[in-house]
Amino acid sequence: MSKGLAQIMKQAQMMQQKMARLQEEAAHRTAEATAGGGAVTAVVNGKNQVLSLTIRKDAVDPEDVELLQDMVMAAVNEALRKVQEDVAAEMGKITGGLSIPGLF
Repeated sequence: MSKGLAQIMKQAQMMQQKMARLQEEAAHRTAEATAGGGAVTAVVNGKNQVLSLTIRKDAVDPEDVELLQDMVMAAVNEALRKVQEDVAAEMGKITGGLSIPGLF
């Protein structure tokens, strides 16, 4: 094997190890988002799991359940977007901006 090819293989292996480490660390990355002026707060992790969901009592109106549902969805979706963006930025640092299908 040529020296250049061996170096490329070594770099690819290092990149693979860093990506695996980032995937493990993703569970510990969190993002928080609110909706309805803070009436609903969602916290998610990098594995797209909802860690907590807080709803203020004044956000619960039995006559307008749809509004509460919309606020919950908005908060959760925004928190997921934030954490995915954070993980993707870290992945971009590892891959040097290369887009590798199937990773995050």
